[in-house]
Amino acid sequence: MGEILRWLFDLAMRMTRTLDWPLLGALLALMGIGLAVLYSAGGQSMHLVLAQGSRFAVGLVALWALSRVSPSQLRNWTPLVFGASLVPLLAVLVIGTGRHGSHWINLGVFYFQPAELLKLSLPMMVAWYLNNRPLPPRLDSVLVSAAIIGVPTGLILLQPDFGTAMLVATSGAFALYLAGLPWWWFGMALAGIAAVAPMAWFWLLKPYQKDRILTFLNPESDPLGAGWNIIQSKIAIGAGGLHGKGWGQGSQSHLNYIPEHTTDFIFAVLSEEFGWVGVAVVLALYLFVVGRCLWIAADARDGYSRLLAGALGLAFCVYVIVNGGMIAGLLPVVGVPMPLLSYGGTSAVSLLAGLGVVMAVRVHKPVHAR
Repeated sequence: MGEILRWLFDLAMRMTRTLDWPLLGALLALMGIGLAVLYSAGGQSMHLVLAQGSRFAVGLVALWALSRVSPSQLRNWTPLVFGASLVPLLAVLVIGTGRHGSHWINLGVFYFQPAELLKLSLPMMVAWYLNNRPLPPRLDSVLVSAAIIGVPTGLILLQPDFGTAMLVATSGAFALYLAGLPWWWFGMALAGIAAVAPMAWFWLLKPYQKDRILTFLNPESDPLGAGWNIIQSKIAIGAGGLHGKGWGQGSQSHLNYIPEHTTDFIFAVLSEEFGWVGVAVVLALYLFVVGRCLWIAADARDGYSRLLAGALGLAFCVYVIVNGGMIAGLLPVVGVPMPLLSYGGTSAVSLLAGLGVVMAVRVHKPVHAR
């Protein structure tokens, strides 16, 4: 019996040796909090909890599997992975479905959002390209990297999904930033975007996108219409106070005042039921995840691993900032989920898969540093 237990213990150690336990512990805590808030926000529905739990399980399997792949192998696969991720991005434009465009592919068992794949494959591709180039990147490298970022970003904009397109583009831009690209390049890019913004307003933006921007600027102009989401979200945040109303006691969500309270606005439910204390705990966990990713990136021994792990960590931070700013009325509503809290499968799985890659960077370190 002792030999069997020892064998099982050794097997478990070998199977889990690539996992970064501090990072995994923070992720499990966030998933646990997310399931608890989802149970309350969904009207104490175990169906939602079990469905999301099964998606977390798939994501954890992907995290474990990718943590066992060495960055050198991943680097070799990167062009193929990037190319393969563009195929469903093209397909969704033809067979996709969605409330305001073609964002999802109905696979029968579940809905698949192809754009989520690019949150991992795009920074992989930019890091792969820059890995063998002189750093800081020269003009030709910047232009090629911009094309790599621009192609999937443009395809996502065609769906149209402005929020996800900007997040995907940001994940690639972070790889360029970590490669040493000076700040003034990003300033020029922002100036260019600001210059074409008036044309985008008249010719590119859909009516619902314009409504979101106008509502962000003045939500009280239409409190029972376009401004309803933000107003009710801010009421929920303020109603939570310091300690919150208690788990399952949030009136804004249970009386259906908050729209999308299991997805995009679930952080408002957390704020109302657990107050600023609960918000601080969750933000501290998010901060730890980002900090751990950046520490792993700084400790990496090759350029590809360093750029990829750092870009994934900074992109995770942006997801939190955008959703948090959105539900607080500091940013326009763009339909971005809160990582590991919002109900949804593709986002959770792709996020956990990306963090599995970060864990692989920690455990697999090439002998020859760049």
